[in-house]
Amino acid sequence: MKLNLNIQPLSSWINVKNEPLIISGPCSAETEEQLLSTAHLLAATGKVSVLRAGIWKPRTRPGEFEGIGSIGLEWLKKAKQETGLPTAVEVATAKHVEEALAAGVDILWIGARSTANPFTVQEIADALKGVDIPVLVKNPVNPDLSLWVGALERINNAGITKLGAIHRGFSSYEKSSFRNEPMWELAIQLKTHCPELPIINDPSHICGNRELIPYISQKALDLDMQGLMIESHIDPSVAWTDAKQQVTPAALAELVERFNLRKPESKNEDFADKLADLRKQIDKIDDLMIQKLGERMAIVEKIGQYKRDNNVTILQVNRWDEIMQKRTAFAKALKLDLGFTEKFLELVHSESIRKQTQIMNEGKAAANVVEATANVSHS
Repeated sequence: MKLNLNIQPLSSWINVKNEPLIISGPCSAETEEQLLSTAHLLAATGKVSVLRAGIWKPRTRPGEFEGIGSIGLEWLKKAKQETGLPTAVEVATAKHVEEALAAGVDILWIGARSTANPFTVQEIADALKGVDIPVLVKNPVNPDLSLWVGALERINNAGITKLGAIHRGFSSYEKSSFRNEPMWELAIQLKTHCPELPIINDPSHICGNRELIPYISQKALDLDMQGLMIESHIDPSVAWTDAKQQVTPAALAELVERFNLRKPESKNEDFADKLADLRKQIDKIDDLMIQKLGERMAIVEKIGQYKRDNNVTILQVNRWDEIMQKRTAFAKALKLDLGFTEKFLELVHSESIRKQTQIMNEGKAAANVVEATANVSHS
């Protein structure tokens, strides 16, 4: 799936003061003093290119703080005038778009909950027609690449060419150290489908706590993401929302200073030659792996036919347990990650089950045809 988005390069619509691009500010604009104080401290670091703040906050349950509302836009305007930082806010309705545009907000972003609803995205897209403003689209709450792509396409179809994506992680039933699972592979897939699309990582919402932010931020930069959106508050301990995942402006500056910035390419000819040689070796191994998987599936088909002819069930639990134990032990000896090995075996096993099921169904269909023919001849 190759995306044909009509977009401008990030450098043409964001003035990055210092690499990497940092978008920062409080999760929520709480008071004018809180927002202005935070903005001035962030500007003083010299690391921040865009000031962000939550004005309207969609909450899971009613009665929780749902953002300061439109008055916060006036505070943002004042922060921009005093610091020179362009501003960014989340919009979830056409009315939000209209108010943000009227207040001179520089960048809009669409939140994860909104991205998950095509009706909401289309309403926002319709409100943006004829407007020249950068828009960033967060990934949907659930790991659904099509929803993310669809939202980007809807905004682009509205005429928005200053377009980017925000990777903020995905909801998962599995408990882990993260608030939202990174699922890097989905962001990588999006980048593969549209290489020119800038992707900005949101470590604050992935981590859910400030201690993990350095790790996720560095990994995002190592994956060639174009920037980071990190929440910052003058005093996170008293923040009205998401206190644990916000950092002080001073901590943000220290964090950015420690980043190890790498480039996607090297002009070193020796490096390029060595890399090309290693990639050739990988290509040979990949070809061999595909060949062996094909041979394995040919044997699976024979097993399926044998089970069908002998009226044996497809799933053999004891055999599956045996495979998992032996293969994971072997993989561990080869220093392969256990999680990776288990996922790989599960994928292979799932395909084996699918092939055997197909064979069983084909056999059943053939038997039904023979029975029907016999009934017709007897009649």
